Amino acid sequence: MPGPFASKRRRWIAAGLVLLLAALVLGGYLYKRNRTGNVYNPHARFVDQPSPAAPRADAARVDWPLYGYTKNHTRYFPASSRLFPPYRVAWIHYGGKALLEFPPTLAGQRIFQLADDGVLRAIDSRNGHTLWQRRLGLQSASTPAVAGGVVYATVLERSPGVEAGAIYAVQAATGRPLWTRDLPSPSESSPLVDDGRVFFGSQDGTVYALEARDGRVVWTYHAEGAVKASPTLAGGVLYFGDYSGHVQAISERTGSRLWDTASEGALLGSGTFYSTAAVMYGRVYLGNTDGRVYAFDAGSGRLDWAVQTGAYVYSSPAVTSAPGLGPTIYIGSYSGTFYALNARSGGIDWQYETGGRISGSPTIVGRVVYLAALGTHHTYGLGISTGRLVFEKATGSFDPVISDGQDIYLTGTTGLYCLAPAG
Repeated sequence: MPGPFASKRRRWIAAGLVLLLAALVLGGYLYKRNRTGNVYNPHARFVDQPSPAAPRADAARVDWPLYGYTKNHTRYFPASSRLFPPYRVAWIHYGGKALLEFPPTLAGQRIFQLADDGVLRAIDSRNGHTLWQRRLGLQSASTPAVAGGVVYATVLERSPGVEAGAIYAVQAATGRPLWTRDLPSPSESSPLVDDGRVFFGSQDGTVYALEARDGRVVWTYHAEGAVKASPTLAGGVLYFGDYSGHVQAISERTGSRLWDTASEGALLGSGTFYSTAAVMYGRVYLGNTDGRVYAFDAGSGRLDWAVQTGAYVYSSPAVTSAPGLGPTIYIGSYSGTFYALNARSGGIDWQYETGGRISGSPTIVGRVVYLAALGTHHTYGLGISTGRLVFEKATGSFDPVISDGQDIYLTGTTGLYCLAPAG
């Protein structure tokens, strides 16, 4: 029979194991809380930048050539005061039963919409008629870019049985193919065009810079995780997050890395970056599936602040200086809550409960921020300073609107709506 010393020894070992387990649980909790809770750096650098001035009410219609409107993806369109609810429906375009997950782009009198079934359509902005359509692939989830009379679009699946994507360049006037480049993996990254080059990411982590005229590869950059966002451009630097939980800044000209956040990815609750970054005020703003909205210093990658929403943040931020609030970040959470956050500190200025999860990204047109809730299939318009509901329509699931300065083009669940000011 074991003696009393052996019994005590077993009790000590058991107690030690319990203490070790408790320490591991506590350490994991504290680590996860620090990784996914709120973080504030009150001394972080902040660069004041004015928002673009609104045009006159009688100004000519303007183009919306890229996802997020501008290359720094602030998703802010400085419309005049006349472009404000209520609206009347001028026309509706139904191209089929395919989901419209991403908004279109616009150049001249043509709207370019890429549906989730891989069909690209050119739509007359005056009446909603289809001018031409072309099947690019079997599945897509991105916004095309238009520049110099050419439309550029990526797809997730280019042909039956091929689990890989492609990028296409077609003539904006006719839809005639100009060039195609097959990719070794799917792509749902909305292309960005600048200085004769096309930039986009892919699911194997490759970021591409191609010659816009012929699709020739200029350089590639390899991230540690899938790059599903559209690269964001500011000051000759491309910014993007990836599915390893990293945010990176690389040279637009060479593709060389300038900085990397070197986060721990999915370890102990840290999530992935699907959100497209907005760069403004010397900072990089984007959401993460760990539930946080992040602000990084654009020059160094240092974390300035992070705010927890309590659920996934697939949404990309919209940014502007709101009257009475100043620089503000607008973004939605899978919790169904839509936030207006102070761009300096991350503090909550106001929030709005939609009652359904928010997966897509908001867009600011003038003094209204528009968002769609996947959980309710409704589109909402809120005053940017107050969060007061000024518009609601029972359609839309993801990214809701673009504008040419005269009308609003609302992406519904399967249809595109032209909304004109009721007056």
